[in-house]
Amino acid sequence: MAQHSKSQSKKKPAPPQPPQGSQQEFIWENLKIVLIALTMAIVIKTSLVEAYKIPSASMEDTLLVGDFLLANKFIYGARLPVVGWQLPAVRDPESGDVFIFRYPRDPSVNYIKRCVAGPGQTVQVIDKVLYIDGKVFKDPEHAKFTQPFVKPNLHPAPNGADWGQPDNFGPYKVPAGQYFAMGDNRDNSYDSRFWGTVPRENVLGRAMLIHWSWRPDDNSPDIALDDPLSVPQLVIYNTIHFVQRVRWGRLFSVIR
Repeated sequence: MAQHSKSQSKKKPAPPQPPQGSQQEFIWENLKIVLIALTMAIVIKTSLVEAYKIPSASMEDTLLVGDFLLANKFIYGARLPVVGWQLPAVRDPESGDVFIFRYPRDPSVNYIKRCVAGPGQTVQVIDKVLYIDGKVFKDPEHAKFTQPFVKPNLHPAPNGADWGQPDNFGPYKVPAGQYFAMGDNRDNSYDSRFWGTVPRENVLGRAMLIHWSWRPDDNSPDIALDDPLSVPQLVIYNTIHFVQRVRWGRLFSVIR
């Protein structure tokens, strides 16, 4: 009996453990997958496609405040991260492109406008009508004017540029390596008519499509740093009004 109890009390052998090398290989393989995924995400974001949010009404009704869009950075020659090398461009911006660029007066800020003219082309606005090289520029489908009257030029410029005179401007010949940008909301757009042209090196990408659109809501609660309850209040409010706030008909719309 004693021998039988002693045999029962023996510990079961521990299951075999994988060699230490196998564990290290497993960790390394998974780490490589994560690193490759992160690298691809960074390359895609910085060199191929990037997301932008529309903050102002200058491109209404082509783009609305709260639209989130994807831009093709490859077409104009994207820059590779870290090294800063620029890839060959498929083509340069063309008249009619909706493009994103660094604001010439503050390169830390990105603007989105419509390119209406490129190097060597002549821009002129006569009583709100835009002419490129003497021909009427066809207004985009959703372009608009909110002020029916024409503003008089108060201080005509002797060189014909008439900066800051949006309803009657030019004629102005776009310099080499520069682009003339205007908003589709012509009476409410701070653009090349006011601050000049966009250098080629400031161009970032061409707008492709709207992947999300979130309608502004003045009743939506704000987040306050001194109020920890403001975050859950915002989440609850947006959850309740989610269906109403999403502009469903704009999702995945191609930008023209």
